[in-house]
Amino acid sequence: MATVTYDKATRVYPGQESPAVDQLDIQIEDGEFLVLVGPSGCGKSTSLRMLAGLEDVNGGSIHIGDRDVTHLPPKDRDIAMVFQNYALYPHMTVAQNMGFALKIAGVNKADIRKKVEEAAKILDLSEYLDRKPKALSGGQRQRVAMGRAIVREPQVFLMDEPLSNLDAKLRVQTRTQIAGLQRRLGVTTVYVTHDQVEAMTMGDRVAVLKDGLLQQIDTPRNMYDQPANLFVAGFIGSPAMNLVEVPITDGGVKFGNSVVAVERAALTEAQSKGDTHVVVGCRPEHFAVVNGNGEVAGLAKAEEGKEAGLAVTVNVVEETGADAYIYGTAEFGGDTKDLVIRVDSRDVPDKGATLNVVPKPGETHVFAAGSGERLSD
Repeated sequence: MATVTYDKATRVYPGQESPAVDQLDIQIEDGEFLVLVGPSGCGKSTSLRMLAGLEDVNGGSIHIGDRDVTHLPPKDRDIAMVFQNYALYPHMTVAQNMGFALKIAGVNKADIRKKVEEAAKILDLSEYLDRKPKALSGGQRQRVAMGRAIVREPQVFLMDEPLSNLDAKLRVQTRTQIAGLQRRLGVTTVYVTHDQVEAMTMGDRVAVLKDGLLQQIDTPRNMYDQPANLFVAGFIGSPAMNLVEVPITDGGVKFGNSVVAVERAALTEAQSKGDTHVVVGCRPEHFAVVNGNGEVAGLAKAEEGKEAGLAVTVNVVEETGADAYIYGTAEFGGDTKDLVIRVDSRDVPDKGATLNVVPKPGETHVFAAGSGERLSD
């Protein structure tokens, strides 16, 4: 087992001016499960391939344990990679596929068989060892690909969107198996996905990339509770955080017909830069629906003659059983903004109805309107 260190690692593809990965700095602890996540083209797969030795490093360095592997060939890095397309040999049995790397390395047949059987038992593949890949389901093939990595007993597992070819139900089942397996084996793992739900449910820590730049690296809970900037706030969470630009006013920010209290230090910081507006973020579950008396605990008084909160027109109601989500629109400074609000699944409004909502006290996030950086703690 080993740590992994990206030390200002940079990759610039030939003919391109902008780096695909720009001075990536990450320290991955021994036995940690780190997930690299971001939209297509953000540099996450390139980062993984740099670690694997499949992409050149044009600046900085990469270390596995105490070894500088920046310019070592893949075979000398003591890593094992699992791809999204399985990459199994169709003419070989499951056992032969899993043991092929050991056979090439000159390991004797008895040891190969022992390691393959141990890995198959862990992955629930024992009864399939004599079958060819075409006789397996997608999920079983992916487990074979993982078995091939496990038998090598590498220092680091690298996984490049290994679940993207599976159907939704199987993805949920398999991601649980992968996370549980990694914890049992204790092997340092770097996992790439574009699915932020996958990232949040699997990783010890999550690193969010955008345009080759690291935006934030933290535990899933901390990243959800304290996103570092507008990009992370809008990317992490499903449904995504609602982000609206609102004017600063006495006592807080103007939210519909009410003044909502937010962290004073955040507003002071914004005003010190000459900003008159900030972007306020509120997750769907952190809205409160104003009752008939216009009352919500901690809410400042509404403007005289007007109903408290922000009027949201219900466009779509999405009921999932345990929860219900309102997809609606509201007016902000003359512009129409889409909002998502979680409501009681037993008290769902009709399509076309109007709800008045405010953020719950202490559940707002404040960002600079210009830079997008987080202002609130």
